[in-house]
Amino acid sequence: MYAAFASVVGESWGSLGERRFLFLTLIGFVCAFGFIRLSTRLMRSPRVPWWPGSVVSEGGVHMHHLFFGIVLMMVAGGLSFAAGETDGPWYAIYAVLFGIGFGLAIDEYALWLHLDDVYWSREGRSSIDAALIALGLIVFVLLAFVPTRIGDDSLAVLATTVTVATLHFGWVVIAAAKHRLVHALFGIFVPGLAVYAGLRLAKPRSVWAKRFYGERRPAKQARAEHRFRADRLTDRCMERLRDAIGGVTEEEYHARLAAPTTTSTTAAPRRSDRLHRDDPPARPHVR
Repeated sequence: MYAAFASVVGESWGSLGERRFLFLTLIGFVCAFGFIRLSTRLMRSPRVPWWPGSVVSEGGVHMHHLFFGIVLMMVAGGLSFAAGETDGPWYAIYAVLFGIGFGLAIDEYALWLHLDDVYWSREGRSSIDAALIALGLIVFVLLAFVPTRIGDDSLAVLATTVTVATLHFGWVVIAAAKHRLVHALFGIFVPGLAVYAGLRLAKPRSVWAKRFYGERRPAKQARAEHRFRADRLTDRCMERLRDAIGGVTEEEYHARLAAPTTTSTTAAPRRSDRLHRDDPPARPHVR
């Protein structure tokens, strides 16, 4: 049984070829992102007071895990270049370390974007979106859904390949301009997906809508506002997914903590009080 399992694992590992190091990077990325999200959720939970808090320097500076992720990626990348080898156990270690650093850094993507500590705010939800997109892109590359290499066998083949690639990436740009970023990113690897997104309605606050909708085409702007309203099913499902992965926002978290307290203060009256309250009024005393 063990020999059969080892044989299957060995064959699968060999079939990955050069992509096996990307697979190790993926493992490091998923483990680091999952651990740091769990850790931050435990930090703010009153049920786990023994969990260690944030790393703070002697001067009172909060050391974000983004810092450790960047340093780890620099070290792993620098060592892999310095080693000069693209195979062997050390290169596998560098790949895992780079994935760990990537996971730590992408978890604070919102800090890159806003240059502010918005981890538990509404803006901080973009870190979860960035992590999911990065995970999907790594998996797509790992499964060999990569763009076709440019052929240079003949001038005609080269011209055809360049033309097709230009059209393909042109649709990717259009999809991104319509703020359909997921379709645009995955459309790089999946032919036709960017075309589908480019032909669809743009989001109301996208670059495309500002340029071609608005006062020029108020009907399309109204359609976009209605189509991408805040309470649509897709957004609700995405919000639940973000809650499951990264936890709720700070405002909603404190509201949930305050809910049991409010309930306890408005508890039902005692049974004796209810009995006295429900008693019929006393009759007047007659002499």
